[in-house]
Amino acid sequence: MIRAQYYCAMSLDGFIAESDDTLQWLMGYEGSYEGRDAVPMKGTYDEFYDGVGALVSGSATFEFVINELDEWPYSDKPYWVLTSRDLPEPQGDGVDVRFASGSVRELYPDLVEAAGEDNLWVVGGGNVASQFADEGLLDEVIATVVPVALGAGKPLFDRRLPGGPMRLTGSRTFDTGMVELRYELDSEAD
Repeated sequence: MIRAQYYCAMSLDGFIAESDDTLQWLMGYEGSYEGRDAVPMKGTYDEFYDGVGALVSGSATFEFVINELDEWPYSDKPYWVLTSRDLPEPQGDGVDVRFASGSVRELYPDLVEAAGEDNLWVVGGGNVASQFADEGLLDEVIATVVPVALGAGKPLFDRRLPGGPMRLTGSRTFDTGMVELRYELDSEAD
């Protein structure tokens, strides 16, 4: 069964980006941890991405990807951008970017159909993830905590989520000093 997963990195104080949407705190991070329970970080993204059938993000996340990366990293998978603005479409083999406005509830059937047997990656940001949670459409949060404190920035979620507390389903400590936390959400919003 398809799962909508919010997979992201966040600072120790709960931010996914600086106030100006930059990620230098993450991109330049060089930490280490040599504990016996450390898991090599290399490969965990690939493991996650192999189970993704479709992706969805907001316009700020999309603009970061096209402005900061040399090539489109999500080839051969449909990628929806929730926006009401006209945005440039990346070019290249296997690029499948779709711009949409409206509610995530209306868009959800198309996302699920495009994902096929795989999962839906809610790439971000916090507003998009909050919209999915508000509609009871977000199944899991996979947040990798980076031991950096920003003090301010774009939060993991834009608002309090409906329902009760999330349920911890797993954690991993990486050799970079980062820690992955996995949480399940209630399947339906109150």
